[in-house]
Amino acid sequence: MTNSVSERAPDAPGPWIAGTGVLAVAADPGRPFVRLPDPSTKVIVRSEARGRTALLVSGPRVRATYHEGKRDVSCVEVRLAPGTTRPLLGVPAIDLVGRIVPLEALPSPAARRLARELACLEPEEVAARLTEVLPDRLPTAAEGARAELLRAAVAALSVRSGRAPGHVRDVARELAVSERQLRNLFSEGVGLSPKHYARIDRVRAVLSRATGLAPAELAAETGYYDQSHMTSDFRTLMGVPPRSYFSGRLPAPGACQVIDSL
Repeated sequence: MTNSVSERAPDAPGPWIAGTGVLAVAADPGRPFVRLPDPSTKVIVRSEARGRTALLVSGPRVRATYHEGKRDVSCVEVRLAPGTTRPLLGVPAIDLVGRIVPLEALPSPAARRLARELACLEPEEVAARLTEVLPDRLPTAAEGARAELLRAAVAALSVRSGRAPGHVRDVARELAVSERQLRNLFSEGVGLSPKHYARIDRVRAVLSRATGLAPAELAAETGYYDQSHMTSDFRTLMGVPPRSYFSGRLPAPGACQVIDSL
């Protein structure tokens, strides 16, 4: 793959920023750039070889896409925690699913104000600035309680070392909400249904843990019923089964609008 990503938690994340990362895409038309399924919303500072920069917002991605690499691009990505999108950007996360848009183009005063605040910063300064401004934009007490509930649900549905992710109905019961309430929380604060969030999280766990494990062991460790269940989910989200993906037999790449646009 031509894309390389390094990610770390910010120095003082608080409850609103889940992590920061650097994405580098090298110009290599012969090899694809892969954008993985991702349940998070991000604020991105994109830098190109000619010195041009852009402030973007990337919403949740429900499936992998494969693109042609055409020129060198690097991005600093700030991953927003669940429940942060509306307080910071003024729009619900569901409005951003599958989209990458200029920050200033979002239809809210909050987004335009944030774009002005970030415009003059260096890319590496963006995460620190977001950490500073977010406490001034905290939601009301009721909205804050909803965000805490959402983060608890996200944690319960995610793959973690030493435990299997919970089922949606069990997580709703543990949190004393109905499944419908849980779906509404996820729609507003994550942009996906709880089941779709969990599905993406499991496939990403497969991608990160595949080295050195037999397929059946990998399926069990990442919360699947069996290897067949893992293969089916992986094929749906990644476009090819695990064996094809890890051996480099990928779908044909298309033009990358993220790199070509703006």
